[in-house]
Amino acid sequence: MQARLKEEYNNKYKKSLMEQFSYSTVMQVPKLEKIVLNVGMGDAHSNANYLKSVIEELTTITGQKAVKTVARKSIANFKIREGYDVGCRVTLRGEKMYEFLDRLINIALPRVRDFKGISGKSFDTNGNYNFSIREQIIFPEINFDKTEKIHGINITIVTSADSKEEAYALLKEFKMPFKEQG
Repeated sequence: MQARLKEEYNNKYKKSLMEQFSYSTVMQVPKLEKIVLNVGMGDAHSNANYLKSVIEELTTITGQKAVKTVARKSIANFKIREGYDVGCRVTLRGEKMYEFLDRLINIALPRVRDFKGISGKSFDTNGNYNFSIREQIIFPEINFDKTEKIHGINITIVTSADSKEEAYALLKEFKMPFKEQG
């Protein structure tokens, strides 16, 4: 069974984007390539159990095993040495990516307290979108009683779009809850 958002993208959103940007071929239509979830933790090297619990939470949220991230160079101000564990990340592609995006847009983001939408200004020049969530407990898969600590998650949505406008239009088609500009 195909993910609901992927089906909608193939059946509706592609046609809409082709008309909107007047592409000559369907291959020009921007698409999602991957979604990267990253949790940075400064005290990960000193608290191995906390890192382990965050990896388990990220694995639960995404349905895919999270991997540890390691510092590439030493930074004295942050008391980090090369080789220290500094967090974890997951890269989602294919069906899992669409399923996660569906849950993020329709279930998790509306659970944020006083949610008014996410900023539409966080696109880079290559059409990728980056934003952060302050609390991992907005995901229904996380049991609040079993969480060791509240932490944030940085989410990067990588698209094949050539510009900010194309990427914004693509995510708008997926009903990403952007704040109204103005």
